[in-house]
Amino acid sequence: MTKQSLYNQCLAYVQQRIDTATEAMRAAQESANSESKSSAGDKYETGRAMAQLERDRHAQLLADAQRMKQELEHIDLAPAPLVRAGSLVRTGRGTFFISISAGRISLNGTEYMAVSAASPIGVALRGKRVGDTAVFNTIRYVIEAIE
Repeated sequence: MTKQSLYNQCLAYVQQRIDTATEAMRAAQESANSESKSSAGDKYETGRAMAQLERDRHAQLLADAQRMKQELEHIDLAPAPLVRAGSLVRTGRGTFFISISAGRISLNGTEYMAVSAASPIGVALRGKRVGDTAVFNTIRYVIEAIE
């Protein structure tokens, strides 16, 4: 149940990023289209170029968010003895949901860290079992439970 709730929050996080980037791209495109030709042609071209750069930046953010959504869609939440994408890993230094890099998630008064399996902490934890130790930034994380 906790993993499904964390998964749903990660999905909402990604959807919000997709919606924000899509809206920002639309606004930047609208801005570029509405630039009117002035007597100072360079000013017109500069305004259009700046709007296009802004649109391209938001397009990259949208592509990143869509990749995150695809990662989430491939996660298996079934329990496994080894840490992998979809695992909820309890350590003496915090609980990690191996999914996407969504950061801190608060659920029922408990703090979780949603981290990508490809992130440095995700890589350190991946493949470990209960009782194993993962080291990240010289900090030791003893795995107490894997759900």
